Amino acid sequence: VYLVESGGGSVQAGESLRLSCVASGFNFARYDIGWFRQVPGKERQGVACISGNDGRIWYRDSVKGRFTITSENAKNTLYLQMTNLDPDDSAVHFCGAYDPTLGGSYCMLSSNYDYWGRGTQVTVSS
Repeated sequence: VYLVESGGGSVQAGESLRLSCVASGFNFARYDIGWFRQVPGKERQGVACISGNDGRIWYRDSVKGRFTITSENAKNTLYLQMTNLDPDDSAVHFCGAYDPTLGGSYCMLSSNYDYWGRGTQVTVSS
């Protein structure tokens, strides 16, 4: 299983970025997949995810209305469109995946995930 993120960078507050995650080695359409972020010394937190069982999408409250998660199954690619970025969004952003048939019904919990990419840094300056 491989997950490779890209698209991070340094931007000013209010600007946008689009993250991509290319996946391989598993049934992308059937897995729960999501974006998480982490800053040093803090736990990895869910940003947005898609349930493989029913396609339901979840967002953390602080990004609702600003971020959009989408997937392109034909390309095994997950995206995160981030608009109106805020300095509090600065973090390493990771994509992850797990098989929901093996347990774990809520895709915003990092503890459910078996596979992770290496992450891409997002830095937002005020």
